[in-house]
Amino acid sequence: MMKTPRILAALVATALFAIAGCGGGGDDDDSGGAPEAEKAAQAKASGDVTWCIGKDTTGAFGTVVDNFNKANPKANVKLLELPENADDQRRLQIQRLRAKNSECDVLGADVIWVPEYVGQGWVKDVSDFISENGDKFIPSTIDTTEVDGKNYAVPFNSNAGFIYYRTDEVDSAPKDWESLYQEAAKGSGVVYQGFRYEGLTVNFLELLYSAGGSVVSEDGKQATADSQEVKDVLKFMADGIESGAVPKAVTTYKEEESRRAFESGNATFMRNWPYAYSLGKDSKIADKFDIATFPGFAGNEGAGVIGGYNLAISAYSKNAEGALAFIDFATSPDQQKIMATEASLPPTIASVYDDPAVKKAMPFAEDLRTAIEQAKPRPVSPVYPQITEAIYNNVYDALQGKASPDEAASKMNDEIQKALETF
Repeated sequence: MMKTPRILAALVATALFAIAGCGGGGDDDDSGGAPEAEKAAQAKASGDVTWCIGKDTTGAFGTVVDNFNKANPKANVKLLELPENADDQRRLQIQRLRAKNSECDVLGADVIWVPEYVGQGWVKDVSDFISENGDKFIPSTIDTTEVDGKNYAVPFNSNAGFIYYRTDEVDSAPKDWESLYQEAAKGSGVVYQGFRYEGLTVNFLELLYSAGGSVVSEDGKQATADSQEVKDVLKFMADGIESGAVPKAVTTYKEEESRRAFESGNATFMRNWPYAYSLGKDSKIADKFDIATFPGFAGNEGAGVIGGYNLAISAYSKNAEGALAFIDFATSPDQQKIMATEASLPPTIASVYDDPAVKKAMPFAEDLRTAIEQAKPRPVSPVYPQITEAIYNNVYDALQGKASPDEAASKMNDEIQKALETF
């Protein structure tokens, strides 16, 4: 089947969206505290800079590098492509950082990696740059760069989920999760990412944040998962499977399994990332679905979980000024437009969503900006890989009926607390 360039871009970007939304775990943290990070306060477009980020599947990263080099003849930026898989990207970056290797000046880092990198003293403090330029970014994207009141990265691209619904089965998306599940039970159900992995953490937190709950205290030192909000959300999710509102097969679903079920007519509703929109418009249900931002829960407003990639400067860079100059350029509105139109990567600058070319490439641009604005970060902690494992393992057990909501919440809390105490 022939596909338009925009659809092809969405296909090759599928892995990037999964990365952006559901960054991987991996190696255990082995440091005993966070060294004071050096500041990268000045931007000077000169010298050699190497940008280490995931594979440039659409050519957009290369375009930004070429644009910078043409505009700055005294500088030379080189793109070093890492694998598409998030875990492999993180592993290769960490290998270099642990060795204090200066090869990578600019790191393309999943938003959930930033606290870990900060905790290890691997990235420079860019608080001065954010202080001067932060107003142009969507506030929720800035939140992903902050640890203990300082900023250690600059927002590069973002992501947030949507509710997809079949317009031939329901008139509109319900305003709260409770009503959505009720409508789903009457129709073909609701699908989401229920497999035992990062995606389940995200799906759980979207509900939990809407319920007003958390799993880690604001200061990042105390587990808060043994709460009524966590128990209520776990019960709600487990009851959804028991009642038939959610198919039991959802515990085997990641993004693509959910998308295929929705496009095949096996679900009235779907929770998924924006990439599924373009693919859906190239399917047999092209004119039979629409999207909405997340509904509320338990009387509260809806809330998403923010994804995406930030650009950070390696603590071992030999050209921090040049690195900061490139980051400034790569996150400017013109280059963000290229990321959006050529790579389907959601901008972090609010004004870019109003650009006609962006609206054409992303017909859902206005909804996406709203979704990103309402989204919240995942727990900010150097031991996030252990935290997310505690979350998705126990949520999965609750969905499978292997643990009651109270048991799953208690065990989740204990495992998160143990993880926090290792750093």
